[in-house]
Amino acid sequence: MGFRSLRVFQARALTAQTAETDAIRFLVGTQSLKFDNQIHIIDFDDENNMINKSVLLHDAGEMWHISGSPADKAVLTTCYSKTSESRVLTCAAVWRMPPEWESGSHESPDDSSNNPQTLELLCHLDNTTHGSVACVLWEPLGDGKRVISLAENHVLLWDLQESSTKATISSTATLEGKGQLKFTAGKWSPHHNSTQLATANDTAIRGWDLRSMSQIYCIENAHGQLVRDLDFNPNKQYYLASCGDDCKVKFWDVRHINEPVKCLEEHSHWVWSVRYNHSHDQLLLTGSSDSRVILSNMVSISSEPFGHLVDDDDLSDNEESQQEDKGKEPLQDSIIATYEEHEDSVYAVEWSAADPWLFASLSYDGRLVINRVPRALKYHILL
Repeated sequence: MGFRSLRVFQARALTAQTAETDAIRFLVGTQSLKFDNQIHIIDFDDENNMINKSVLLHDAGEMWHISGSPADKAVLTTCYSKTSESRVLTCAAVWRMPPEWESGSHESPDDSSNNPQTLELLCHLDNTTHGSVACVLWEPLGDGKRVISLAENHVLLWDLQESSTKATISSTATLEGKGQLKFTAGKWSPHHNSTQLATANDTAIRGWDLRSMSQIYCIENAHGQLVRDLDFNPNKQYYLASCGDDCKVKFWDVRHINEPVKCLEEHSHWVWSVRYNHSHDQLLLTGSSDSRVILSNMVSISSEPFGHLVDDDDLSDNEESQQEDKGKEPLQDSIIATYEEHEDSVYAVEWSAADPWLFASLSYDGRLVINRVPRALKYHILL
């Protein structure tokens, strides 16, 4: 199957709908100074290889980040710009889609792009004392009641009430030290009962324990320049991928932070986005200002280095030596494919929550491309 694509306005905010696992759906937030900003709901009809688009108005402003609730497919958060007393602030809010959009069916409401409806504002996640918000993160396996916002140099943990119409800050942490103390990215770990968070600021990556709101590790110069994005390996609890303006993608074992476990140098410009596949953690997507999306097979540091699921922690010393004695070589890492359908900086890549072999990428000119993992590799992994 070839790729499918469509264009929206200028955009950099993309998320997969995670609470809905039957339909393949992505949400895109636009960045337009001339027009009303919109959320484009992109439904992919796999059987007919078609993209269907519905449009919702987002009157609040141009979007820098968007994220869907893991528990309620109609609820999402956006981070957006607004001018307040002649300065531009990035604010955050929780929204609900109108009921007819929730279904994820491919019947979009009539004429949604000519007569778009507006999102319902549930609550603001603003605390203007903390400054501009970089991103909002939902508790990965949660019930949609806890989110984290990263605002300037503050980590804010919010509790959402039953209907998400009210949010209260339950705890905070502050980044202290010299230099430009401003979070650029963060990821809530799906491991350790959702008690850990990783953040990026400048060239550093930090780990936080959300129970005590204290720092648990710091990788000082993780990248040579600004760190843009982070993602946790879904199957290996201590493994983290990062990317940044030094054109590199690095893999870390946060128990041993002196050196990265691996480093990829396949992009020729800033790397904006890195994503592990949710089911097969050897598959890794990256998107860059070089206008390319790269799909890598990082099998040597995956949970299946010998072709079957194995976790370092599960192997006793005896078993580890037996594993080595067998002389079974770990499979080789490789670049599976480089996708060059974009003509502008690729700001975001996301795997579908409904189909582990399908992913979307978004470039700044508003082009959204949906692609598949090559069939031969899919069968190699499955068989």
